[in-house]
Amino acid sequence: MESGTSRLEAFSDGVIAIIITIMVLELRAPATADLHGLLQLAPVFLSYVLSFTIAAIYWINHHQILGLARRVDARVLWTNINLLFWMSLMPLTTAWLGESGAAPLPTACYAGVATLCGGSFFLLRDAIGRQRAEDPAFQALNRQMARKNFVALAIYISATACALVAPAASLVLCALPALMYFLPTRESWEGPDR
Repeated sequence: MESGTSRLEAFSDGVIAIIITIMVLELRAPATADLHGLLQLAPVFLSYVLSFTIAAIYWINHHQILGLARRVDARVLWTNINLLFWMSLMPLTTAWLGESGAAPLPTACYAGVATLCGGSFFLLRDAIGRQRAEDPAFQALNRQMARKNFVALAIYISATACALVAPAASLVLCALPALMYFLPTRESWEGPDR
């Protein structure tokens, strides 16, 4: 069960597009035609902006890491499905977070899903890294990406724990990995020679 990455990437692109579409469908027009009505939507809109940014960064980095894969085998397929599963919970936690006005439990669930997405991406990156264990240039890049993954995971775990006592601080922590990944390094975009 080994093949190229194009089918896996197309499937994943479709799932991520659906996730983003579901999130935007949760946005509703203001109940009133004034500034007060618009301001009432701020928590929902801000949770959407954060989630959209995170989903976009996963999409970009997913494309990048699949471009470095030599083949799609069972390990890559299952780690990819695992990532998409946790990402598919983003619309639910995003809506709950926004509707609750960042109450502690919804914020903890949001950060928890972010943690599970980060861990799943780590596993996908590791599965692809194992395919190129003999490639020193790739392994250097893989170690760099692993460090970034570990830092993001540590931040998300901290955000999950923090959410129950300081939801606003938890959301700031959830935004940090997005900032960290917003502009990938030059080396991670180009990667080693295939």
